[in-house]
Amino acid sequence: MSLSSPSWRTLPFVLLGALPMPTIVWAQASSGNNAPLDTVTVIGEATAHGDTPSPAFAGGQVATGARIGAWGQRNAADVPFNVIGFTAELIDNQQADTLADVLINDASVQSGFGYGNYAEKFQIRGFELDGEDISYGGLYGVLPRQVVATNIAERVELFKGANAFANGVSPSGSGVGGAINIEPKRAADAPLTRLTTGVTGSGYVESGIDVGRRFGDENRFGVRVNVVRGRGDTAINDEERRATSAVVGLDYRGDRGRASLDIGHQTHNVNGGRSVVYAGAGLTAVPNAPSADANYSPEWANTDLRTNFAMLRGEYDITGSWTAYAALGGNNTRESGLYASSTVNNAQGDSTIGQMRVPYRAESVGGQAGLRGTFDTGAVSHQLDLGYSSVYRTTRSAYELASPGQPSNIYRPADIAVREPAFAGGDMNDPSLRSRTRNNGVSLSDTLGFMDDRLLFTLGARYQEVEVTNYDYDGDFDTRFSDTRLSPVYGIVVKPTDSLSLYANHIEALQPGDTAPTRAVNAGQSIGLVEAEQNEVGAKLDFGTIGGSLSLFEIEQPNAFIDAETGIFGYYGEQRNRGVELSVYGEPMEGLRLLSSAMWIDPELVRTDDGANQGNDAVGVPNYRLVVGSEWDIPQAPGWTLSGRAVRNGSQYLDPANQLEVDAWTRWDLGVRYAMPLNTNTLTLRANIENLTDENYWASATGGYLTQGEPRTVKLSAALDF
Repeated sequence: MSLSSPSWRTLPFVLLGALPMPTIVWAQASSGNNAPLDTVTVIGEATAHGDTPSPAFAGGQVATGARIGAWGQRNAADVPFNVIGFTAELIDNQQADTLADVLINDASVQSGFGYGNYAEKFQIRGFELDGEDISYGGLYGVLPRQVVATNIAERVELFKGANAFANGVSPSGSGVGGAINIEPKRAADAPLTRLTTGVTGSGYVESGIDVGRRFGDENRFGVRVNVVRGRGDTAINDEERRATSAVVGLDYRGDRGRASLDIGHQTHNVNGGRSVVYAGAGLTAVPNAPSADANYSPEWANTDLRTNFAMLRGEYDITGSWTAYAALGGNNTRESGLYASSTVNNAQGDSTIGQMRVPYRAESVGGQAGLRGTFDTGAVSHQLDLGYSSVYRTTRSAYELASPGQPSNIYRPADIAVREPAFAGGDMNDPSLRSRTRNNGVSLSDTLGFMDDRLLFTLGARYQEVEVTNYDYDGDFDTRFSDTRLSPVYGIVVKPTDSLSLYANHIEALQPGDTAPTRAVNAGQSIGLVEAEQNEVGAKLDFGTIGGSLSLFEIEQPNAFIDAETGIFGYYGEQRNRGVELSVYGEPMEGLRLLSSAMWIDPELVRTDDGANQGNDAVGVPNYRLVVGSEWDIPQAPGWTLSGRAVRNGSQYLDPANQLEVDAWTRWDLGVRYAMPLNTNTLTLRANIENLTDENYWASATGGYLTQGEPRTVKLSAALDF
């Protein structure tokens, strides 16, 4: 049966229709001789706290659930979506410094750099997710937009698939194939004082402190302070980085109410950074990747990223069954960079180097409010969720561009000096307003449980408002786009046994529309919101010590181009990604932990301009990706643990004509750690080697350009808990 057939889309309603629906009869107390009416009793149950992260699964590397947007934290077995959360324990043991280091553990995610900068850009199920569209505690508009340090994260949660209902429209509109959320760290009941220090083989030195305490009656007040600073050379030649990440988390947990405040600061500076590589117009084949540690960017290429952010959250149990919640957060971002990227023109590596200086400013404010509750009507349980979310963002920027590009070679880079700009836009010292974005949405859903919640049926919708106003570099009005849309969701979870959950869903993604180019009849006009549709079926296993999932999905996203006959720019094209995902995790036997996944995907361009490239693969999407990871506690050597991971990435294309193919690659990682007891304290020593064989490879063609994989990197660290 085709995933796009009408029978598939209506399957949840057919199944629901076959079930007996409850009848609710409302009655008053009888008086006199009147016979009492039969009454259906509504029974409430305590709700799970939506802001409390799900507990860890066996082995401690992943969680049993994740945040599902407006629903809050939910058990993965109870929701009709594919979600996974990576724990702080995994982050620490793998010495993962940024989100890309964490998400390499999942085959559904491919990472690369942003367009001409050093931002981490992700691809989930074959569709891009920008750094500014990552949420913090479910709230958009809080985190730094380019690179996010992991010391702030108790969980890194991955929602696979379209998510307009769950999360609303993201600030920049990306995330058709999935969403990423970070859960803040909180003080545990046990006091924590942890000092860490680490160094890479290239000379990057990092140190940090993590302190957590609880105070007051029943430990109701908590403080968690985490600071990490690092500086030094990376494994790439002549590249130097400096980073600081600090966050303070305060929280209160009462009998009926809970509140938290997170305040953070992050800076990230890159000097001599290796950037991406573009494909020149005359390129006929993708050149071999240079040596893994080669740096083909000039020594003056740099960026400075600074973000201050804060988030206030609270929830209150109105009754034992109903909880109200609200959150407010925002950030202030200041970025400046002198960027240089190579455009390669032939297989011999001949290239040109561009030069652009860009200051960037952004302010964002995000908010949420809602009500969650559970009740029963006869034999049917209900989980009702009503939520509102919004994000408001302004951006300011200017530029100076040097032209033309200077000749170089990615294998033998030339020594290129900084040049005077030939073109400029805006005030470099005081950039003008470039955009305002307002996204507001209201969601309502009900999850109905039948047969003691062995069958869960979810039906909901989100009403979304999107408004984007653009300005030119002088700050004068340019274009405005405003639209509304209703995004539905429905899904089914069936639990034949306590260990098996079968699920299906239909959910959509929503993005602000493109603006027609100058050569179109409707030049300058926005062509409306873009709706992508997802259908998915899958199964989840939970045997207590080992778990996993299998899913089959299809996502259809419209693409825009100018119609050859009418000259009108519109959504006439379509990309369809069909795929299979598999994951296995847990601790099947004591001391042996597994974390592996795989994805096979067919990213087909099913409708294109004049049929050109029709049937080809979409740009930058590998046809498969495999991640195999494990840890083993050595029985004969207490405290010692060995770890290993293999990542295999299939081939992908750099162009829609599928003439430029990027080779498949394999990366091997190894690690060892030793937990040494010191009286009442613990000293943990860790050593990890990433890209053990020093493979030279293009890691991704996400965005239509090349990001090279990191060279062999040796990481050593020590953490003392006392």
